[in-house]
Amino acid sequence: MSAAVHRFDAIVDERPGRACPSAYRYSPKSMDRAPEIACDALYIAGGLYGNVEALETLQAMVAAEPGAQLAFNGDFHWFDVVPADFERVASAALAHHALRGNVETEIAGEDSGVGCGCAYPADVADAEVARSNTILDHLRETARAFPDLRKRQGELPMNLVARVGEARVGLVHGDAASLAGWGFAHDQLDAARHQRWLESAFADANVDIFASSHTCLPACRAFPFGTVINNGAAGMPNFSGTGHGIVTRIARAPAPMPTLYGVRVRDVYVDAVALRFDERRWKERFLAAWPPGSPAHESYYLRILQGPRFTVRQAAPRTAQGEQGEQR
Repeated sequence: MSAAVHRFDAIVDERPGRACPSAYRYSPKSMDRAPEIACDALYIAGGLYGNVEALETLQAMVAAEPGAQLAFNGDFHWFDVVPADFERVASAALAHHALRGNVETEIAGEDSGVGCGCAYPADVADAEVARSNTILDHLRETARAFPDLRKRQGELPMNLVARVGEARVGLVHGDAASLAGWGFAHDQLDAARHQRWLESAFADANVDIFASSHTCLPACRAFPFGTVINNGAAGMPNFSGTGHGIVTRIARAPAPMPTLYGVRVRDVYVDAVALRFDERRWKERFLAAWPPGSPAHESYYLRILQGPRFTVRQAAPRTAQGEQGEQR
């Protein structure tokens, strides 16, 4: 995490794409409330990024588990600039539990001056930030054709609270205090200086688990005071040499499918599950909307083909002592 982006650091970068506006912020104490979701199995999909093929697979996965519920925790849009794709993704998200990410927040209105709202840290190149701002502009143009969907997405909450079994879960897009916060990025979760903030966030929110996304790389970490699971991206590859997305599953019963890694919290299983969508169809859809030379192609197509330079071992659970946790 760069000092330029996090609210407890001294330096603030207000440039579009790097800024974290005050309207994105909330207190962790806001989650110390009655849950909006109560179930025995909850799937949480962050970072669908407009991937229609991933959406189809996700819907089938949830439907195959009786009683399971689905929550979208932000950035379900991104690449879906084709109007039919945008409408399909928005309608699906609004039919389930959902909160808004920075993408949904920014396309709900006209230019707020913060670009894509990603609050990118300083180690992200300016050129990549500029491309993200341009992608957001194109997506906002698509959204203008759907004023009702645009309005409803802008009215979604910035966090949700769920009870699964005996566990309380805080669903956020970014972190415990900001819609675009990077406090649940894998490197931050491993930083000793970050532990005091994490512990206070769990105490103030009165949750056992935080489920997040936003950083686009997955992580699961178990601490004495609580567990963070960040699914990275449901609609893009998360590991080198892979093509699948990841969703979070929190449930009282073991997963009915193989899982990538996970931990136990109270009486529930907290797992990362591979979302294996039709990669060929997705690549065709992506290229039709974002051909070579377009900003999304420049920023994301290599990742779509090869995955990021990131491994399952980097994402998998570690204890407070740094020991590798359970992989499946």
